[in-house]
Amino acid sequence: MSRKQAFQFLDIPRTMPQRIPVELRVSGDWGELYGRFGKEEAQYQSGRCLDCGNPYCSWKCPVHNAIPQWLQLVQENRIHEAATLCHSTNPLPEVCGRVCPQDRLCEGACTLEEFGAVTIGAVEKYIVDTALATGWKPDLGGVAPTGQRVAIVGAGPAGLACADRLVRAGIHAVVFDRYEQIGGLLQFGIPNFKLDKSVIARRRSVLEGMGVEFRLGVEVGRDLPFDRLLAEFDAVFLGTGAYRYTDGGLVGQDLKGVLPALPFLVQNSRIVTGNDPQGRPIAGWEDTVPLPDLTGKRVVVLGGGDTGMDCVRSAVRLGAARVTCAYRRDEANMPGSAREVANAREEGVRFLFNRQPLSIEAGADDEVIGVTVVETRLREPDANGRRNAEPIDGSESLLEADVVIIAFGFSPTAPAWMTEQGVQAAANGRLLVSGDGHLPYQTHQPKVFAGGDAVRGADLVVTAVAEGRDAAASITAWLAQQVARSAA
Repeated sequence: MSRKQAFQFLDIPRTMPQRIPVELRVSGDWGELYGRFGKEEAQYQSGRCLDCGNPYCSWKCPVHNAIPQWLQLVQENRIHEAATLCHSTNPLPEVCGRVCPQDRLCEGACTLEEFGAVTIGAVEKYIVDTALATGWKPDLGGVAPTGQRVAIVGAGPAGLACADRLVRAGIHAVVFDRYEQIGGLLQFGIPNFKLDKSVIARRRSVLEGMGVEFRLGVEVGRDLPFDRLLAEFDAVFLGTGAYRYTDGGLVGQDLKGVLPALPFLVQNSRIVTGNDPQGRPIAGWEDTVPLPDLTGKRVVVLGGGDTGMDCVRSAVRLGAARVTCAYRRDEANMPGSAREVANAREEGVRFLFNRQPLSIEAGADDEVIGVTVVETRLREPDANGRRNAEPIDGSESLLEADVVIIAFGFSPTAPAWMTEQGVQAAANGRLLVSGDGHLPYQTHQPKVFAGGDAVRGADLVVTAVAEGRDAAASITAWLAQQVARSAA
């Protein structure tokens, strides 16, 4: 490497792809905020990588992407090889390139972070979008079918990642989902301005081309008994996600104009997307709520995670006159992506930190008029390093609002059809896996494996991808054990 190349990061600043102008965003443009790099831009940004001897970016990434290696391939314009390398660790790289909080993961750990981290996520998106557009496909040459079949319950990121890895091992993967589209919350919960739904449709085409079979519009436990899956398949993977919203127990949360975050986001997705790329209507969602007209309304969102950021930015696009995010801790302790917070601020969202909601107030006809909040201060860190908030007496105030959206997070549930077949769950609904004598991601019912939010609780898309991928490795190993025992 020449001296000029070694110090390229000083000559070429960090840049992101062009964004949709804020004027269009606040007037209702739902397109993906960030555009795409061209070849030259991607190569310039890739060339800023120092190729560290100990790549912190890779270690911080939950799927441990070979980031310096595929950045080098981009510089050399070997895009198909870069795509193959991306997929070697991540079954959904174009999704993670769009929705991962890179500022908290790979880019936050970049050695150049002080000077401006390499724009890893944007390059990842460029690699996969470009490769797929030019005919690249996963190479399954040499993979011999084993004759084994695995049922996957849930077509979210964990289930899709598991299916990808199983078919690469020669195992036939059949994915069941109660909705007519794959993706789970990728399809229904993440707004278009972060993830255009054509990306999910394209990934479905890729997976089907690899041999993954989808049986959509089928709800296990209702349309299809779980014991039938256990009887007909060699193993089962549960990637059922976390859809039960956290109940804050606030007085007034049943008032008109108070919405849980997930139904609010789902309704927006259905309205914005309309039909899928094949022209088929997007399936309904049983727990949706009537979506109020936000035009000219004052909207308060309670919660500071990425879901809260999705809500405030959606409210802006729906024409709200004022959007406020109230969070009980300070900005430094906010769980949402700093980049998403910055985008929200740019779009006019007001943030009130150190505010804890006490109750939601009613006006005439039981319609919401605001949220009573109390100011807080942070205590010293607890054993987990978390600084809990404590109220300050006498600091109560009213945040006026016409609509309140509750975004306190989500939890998994373990329905009876799982537990009746030996799958155990904790009191909080998380499925129990990896017990004594079990493989990673294996439940107490040996034939059943689980991963993603159903096991971890609500978490990042990339952690669900990692767990689905790794669970597939455990399933493959377990099936090989069964074959060996039968042959003994």
